Amino acid sequence: MKLKNKVIVITGASDGIGRQITLRLAKEGCRLALIARDKKRLDEVCKEAKKLGAADIHVYSCDIRQTNKLKTVIQSIISDFGAVDILINNAGIWQKLSLLDEIPSEVIDDVIGTNLSALIHITRLLLPTLRTRDEAAIINVTSKSGVMAQEGQSVYTASKYGVQGFTEVLKVDLKNTNVRVAGVYQSGTNTKMFQKTGDIFSIENFTNPSDLANVIAYMLSSPEKIWLHDVRVEK
Repeated sequence: MKLKNKVIVITGASDGIGRQITLRLAKEGCRLALIARDKKRLDEVCKEAKKLGAADIHVYSCDIRQTNKLKTVIQSIISDFGAVDILINNAGIWQKLSLLDEIPSEVIDDVIGTNLSALIHITRLLLPTLRTRDEAAIINVTSKSGVMAQEGQSVYTASKYGVQGFTEVLKVDLKNTNVRVAGVYQSGTNTKMFQKTGDIFSIENFTNPSDLANVIAYMLSSPEKIWLHDVRVEK
């Protein structure tokens, strides 16, 4: 796929992996629709992306757990860009390492709501426009926790296993369309996601988010007859 001028929606674009994906795709001359909660950080990323060559860029401040507001944002994106070629579902939050009965109910709702439910809703809302394109793609940035069980991550892992299952069914449902689907299953990535809950890990073996962004750009720019359905990224 030639990326220049492709309209790409990126969730969680204000920080971490989403920010790096935005900056990497800006260099390809893409048209970018950035979604995140923090308007100030979105504006900062927008300025950087413009300098790097984004053909067009708009930011949309939204808590993606709020489905009605998300619906309004998607309508605004289609109005602003006309259509969407690529969806990168990247937004996600972490739960502090804990036994299940030690995890507050609101944390369970936030993690499942952000990592799984919102991802399903945004995909549902964008599928009609994606289907109209000659070539389109959905990439779900998931986690190694979506393919293996790890201690203390019951809720986070449940959300990521859910995304993995959702991704696999999408592949089947869309196999006779022009919409390609892939999952990216990365190990620990050097972002602030873990710190926000107070968990501190050694980052020696963590993936650099800019390297992960390069992987995603490579996936999207592969030749027409090549598509990487699943990518596992570990150092």
